[in-house]
Amino acid sequence: MKVCIMCGGEGTRLRPLTFERPKPCIPIVNRPSIQHLVSHLSNLGFNEVVITLGYMGSSIEEALGDGSLYGVDITYVHEKVKMGTAGSVKNAQEYLDGQPFLVVGGDHVTDLNVLEFYREHRRGNHIATIGLISIDDPSEYGIAEIDVSYEIKRFKEKPAPGEIFSNLASTGMYIFNPEVFDHIPAGTKYDFARDLFPALMNEGHVLKGWLARGNWTDVGSPSSLRVAERWKLQEMSATNISGNLAMKGAHVLGPVQLGDSISLGSNTRVIGPVAIGAGTIIEKDVLIGPYTSIGEDCHIKANAKIFSSSLYNRIVVGKNSTVSGSIIDNDTVIREDCSIENDTVIGPRVMIQRGVVIHSKTRLWPETVIPEGTIVKEHVLNKKFDPRCEGS
Repeated sequence: MKVCIMCGGEGTRLRPLTFERPKPCIPIVNRPSIQHLVSHLSNLGFNEVVITLGYMGSSIEEALGDGSLYGVDITYVHEKVKMGTAGSVKNAQEYLDGQPFLVVGGDHVTDLNVLEFYREHRRGNHIATIGLISIDDPSEYGIAEIDVSYEIKRFKEKPAPGEIFSNLASTGMYIFNPEVFDHIPAGTKYDFARDLFPALMNEGHVLKGWLARGNWTDVGSPSSLRVAERWKLQEMSATNISGNLAMKGAHVLGPVQLGDSISLGSNTRVIGPVAIGAGTIIEKDVLIGPYTSIGEDCHIKANAKIFSSSLYNRIVVGKNSTVSGSIIDNDTVIREDCSIENDTVIGPRVMIQRGVVIHSKTRLWPETVIPEGTIVKEHVLNKKFDPRCEGS
């Protein structure tokens, strides 16, 4: 079975995490998120993979290679200019023609049974099936109204208050028959939700919905990224130690995933699910709470506390500092007696001096320096990097 994975977006809403990597390469439990997606699709039998590339596409090629490690065969299609979602898939038509195919976003994290989705589409005689899922706030998604036979009667992209006639949001996962390419203009920017679906309905084509059950998110914001990592950590069912572990007088309550050459100091407590990468040193009296991932070669100093956070590689957390519900990018240093509040996003190579408090929902751009004793209440930008964090 064939699947097209769209990986063209810049991920501006996830800045500062996407200045130096594309969205599909943001780590989730110390692996690029695209690896989780391809593994899931492969397990369900989607082993002919076409990936459309745009922003920093070479990083995605490096993360996946030819796909052989995941039991798939990958074809990469480079997009020189932005063509929209439907235009991007049209650009890969030669590799998708001949049979129904699945389309997913490269930033999706999911455990949905898309094989059931594919089979349900094959039973019908319609051009497209849209994966739908019930969510609490559908205002940032396309929503659909369906009848008892799952036929879509109305579709509205990003509805305003008063226009939210359904909480069935489009997952951005679709099954198409190959004749859909006849309805997508070549060489033109064209979107599925804004352009193709309304046009097909106006022409009298039947679009069906498939009601998804399970976990799904597009990793389009820091909060959705944290939700996705929590799901992946919850999938851990046992403790796994890969290599050498130096531990004396520490307490570990699994499940935990530990890489090679990890050191846990005396009276340190690790409460799973937690993942810790190779070469990380954790000193004495450290508390690491559930739903935390720590990357490779990090250094967590004495009496630090880390709760439900994502720390990438080569990060230092100083003595008596606390990190809660936050995401911290590579090579950042946090000195002693700091407090990093929930929903904070810190870019790479940031220096946070002693006694700093970072208020919740704050973002720090790469290579910024926060002076000793500062209370940070708003985003801290760096003029070397684009200040925007809205959009795709």
